[in-house]
Amino acid sequence: MNGSLLRRVAWTPVTALAVASAVFLLLHLVPGDPVAMMLGEGAEAAEAEQLRAELGLDRPLAEQYLRYLAGLLRGDLGSSLHFRRPVAALLGETVPATLELACAAMVAAIAVALPLGVFAASRRGRAADRLARGFALVGVSLPSFWLGPLLILAFSIGLGWLPVSGRAGPASLVLPAMTLGLGLAALLTRMVRTAVAEELGRPYVVTALARGLSRRAALWRHALPNALIPVVTVLGLQFGGLLTGAILTETIFAWPGLGRLLIQAIRLRDYPLVQGAVLLIAGIYLLVNLATDLLYARLDPRVRLGGGQPA
Repeated sequence: MNGSLLRRVAWTPVTALAVASAVFLLLHLVPGDPVAMMLGEGAEAAEAEQLRAELGLDRPLAEQYLRYLAGLLRGDLGSSLHFRRPVAALLGETVPATLELACAAMVAAIAVALPLGVFAASRRGRAADRLARGFALVGVSLPSFWLGPLLILAFSIGLGWLPVSGRAGPASLVLPAMTLGLGLAALLTRMVRTAVAEELGRPYVVTALARGLSRRAALWRHALPNALIPVVTVLGLQFGGLLTGAILTETIFAWPGLGRLLIQAIRLRDYPLVQGAVLLIAGIYLLVNLATDLLYARLDPRVRLGGGQPA
């Protein structure tokens, strides 16, 4: 492991602390009183003060922050103000659904983008290439809040093939995964096409073709493995993006995941639950990015030997 990767590993806890601090400060600076929302407008002042003291919201902000950090070091995310349950337990119930959706979207995106990008790169300038680039442009341009209802109208209400919402089985995963994965599939298609096209023009591929190797073999054995190295980095970064993109998708399809829980917590001004959900998403994002850097170094000898990431 070279010095650059060691620095990234060392800075990961510092980044996590900065994220935790930012989440705490931003949430406590947002206008609104969670106690008033929990008790309603008709609550008496004495009752509100009692609940505020029980929740520790009557203490100075600095003391609340230190107690918050101390709890994080112990692995204690606090208790939900609304649900009156430990935040860790609530997150543990929803994380599997979000990871299931993110992984399904990732698999769907790769299954579409890899063959389509390779097919387009091998037929540059032809109709197939133009169609693939058109798909990439449309896929990147379609927002999930528009695509999701459109898929529901087409496949659930119109054709009756798939359930509208919920998490009742594999069929209920199809539409959310399509909604979440289409944009990533479009992005990956463009990347795979560009990377494979560049590799096909490299001297080692031209030499292999001149020695009698078939174009198909040169494409799949030599060009594609090298072209996938930068794609791996994008996949790692986009997996974190899928977690944040799942917030809207889960809301549209009533998917019982972390994103839907986060939206509920924000609406209810449930500070501990919002903090826990955001920190979990940020933590997963940081770990995925770190794993991506390590995997990239494993795949590319120039990084592993300390030469730095190629431009």
